[in-house]
Amino acid sequence: MPTPPGPPAAGTPAPPSAAPTAPDGPPADRAGRLRLPRHARRVWLVVHVACSVGWLGLTAGVLALGIAGRFSDDPDTVRAAYLAQRIFADWLLIPISLLSLLSGVLLSLGTTWGLLRHYWVAAKFWLTLAATLASIFALRAFIHDAAGQVAAGTVPPDGRAPHVLVIAPSVALLIYLTATVLSVVKPWGMTKRGRRLAAEARAARTGRAAAPAPGR
Repeated sequence: MPTPPGPPAAGTPAPPSAAPTAPDGPPADRAGRLRLPRHARRVWLVVHVACSVGWLGLTAGVLALGIAGRFSDDPDTVRAAYLAQRIFADWLLIPISLLSLLSGVLLSLGTTWGLLRHYWVAAKFWLTLAATLASIFALRAFIHDAAGQVAAGTVPPDGRAPHVLVIAPSVALLIYLTATVLSVVKPWGMTKRGRRLAAEARAARTGRAAAPAPGR
């Protein structure tokens, strides 16, 4: 999910048309969208970056274990690899993936980037959502199946689980790297919805600037 723009430089005066404040809530931007306060945005940004980096590292670790389990000739290594994968899947995969997704959505909706205003944000959202669902409902099932086989001593005839525990983490790792590139490069510009909302915001600012000052 997107990294919101940084705060203004120290000592920069606030613009005369400051954003209005929503009752009992965070400030809203000129289009009426709720905006995260700066301290809340920083907290969620830390959470998002930490979870995203953790998810990337977790997937790389799961891939390494999958390679070891698939191609090692040592039965003890095969057993240890798949049992370790199950620990990662049960204890880390769900909370890290969900926190990464939810914090990214919150940062998008709570900043000027929006969720569907820019193509790169929308693409990253759908990639992250697909990876989250696939990791929770598909990858974990494959891992549990392989770990259950080695724990019960009923592994396949060649002593190894299928290639899926190498292929699935490889695809997931490629998705996360693609999302990272999108966050840095920010390609493709604004969506049709984003251009429309930007035009509405410009029109609203122009109308306020043209309105006579109170008391005149």
